[in-house]
Amino acid sequence: MAAHPAPNSKRFLIFFDFDETIVDESSDDVVVQAAPGQKLPNWLKDTYQPGRYNEYMQRVLAYMAEQGVSEAAIRSVIEKIPASPGIIALFQYLRTRPQDFEIVLVSDANMVFIESWLRRVGAHQLFVKIFTNPASFDGKGQLRLGPFHSHGCPRCPENMCKQVIVRDYLARRAQERGRPYQRVFYMGDGANDFCPSLILGPRDTAFPRRDYPMHKLIVEQQRSQPESFRAAVFPWVSGEDVVARLRSLVEER
Repeated sequence: MAAHPAPNSKRFLIFFDFDETIVDESSDDVVVQAAPGQKLPNWLKDTYQPGRYNEYMQRVLAYMAEQGVSEAAIRSVIEKIPASPGIIALFQYLRTRPQDFEIVLVSDANMVFIESWLRRVGAHQLFVKIFTNPASFDGKGQLRLGPFHSHGCPRCPENMCKQVIVRDYLARRAQERGRPYQRVFYMGDGANDFCPSLILGPRDTAFPRRDYPMHKLIVEQQRSQPESFRAAVFPWVSGEDVVARLRSLVEER
C-alpha cells in the first residue's frame, strides 16, 4: 500500500462547494422528487423566509417523513443527481496529486445528502473535511437537519457563513503546519460562495461557475471596489477548465 503524504506537507488547499458546483443541481430541490407527486404543497412552500432556508428545509423533511417517504427513497434521488460537467475528471486529476492538494468541502446542503452522493461516485475519501449542516435519520426514519453555526455576517444565511469557516480553517491549519499554504483555491457557484472568496489573497484563485451568482458578484466587486478583491479569478464551465489551470499552477515553483 502506498504511503500517504504527510498532511502538513501539501502545498495547496482547495475548497469545494457542493450544490451546483460538484453536483449539477441543488440537492434540496432534488429531494422533493421523493415526495408524493414529486412536489410540495403550497402552504409549505409559503413558509419560506429569506435567510432562513435551513429552517424551511427542516419543515420540508418533517413533511416528507409524515408522508411516509423512506430513507432509501431520499438517498436514491440524491445519489442520482448528475455531477457538474467535468467534475469527475477534476476529481481524477486531484487523485493523481495527493502530495499537492488538501481538499475540503464547504456546503449549505447537509451531511446525509453529501456523503450519500460522494460515496456513490467513490469520491468521499478525497475530502479531509466536510463542513456542512448536520443531518441524520432518527429512529422513526425522519431526516433531522440542524444549522451549522450562528454568525454575525450580514451577507449570509443565518445558519452558515462560509467566510467564517474558511478563515478559521486556514488559521488552524497554518498553526498546525507551522506555515500557510502556498496557494488557496475556492470553487463555487452561489452568492454564499462570494463571501469566502473575499478573504483570498493575491496568490490564490477563485473559481466561480461562469455566469452564476458568485461570478456575477465578483465581477461587480471588481468593478466597484477593484482593490478589495485580491485573488485571481478563473470562471469555469467544466471541471476540465479547472484541471488545466491547476496543472499550470502545480508546475510553477
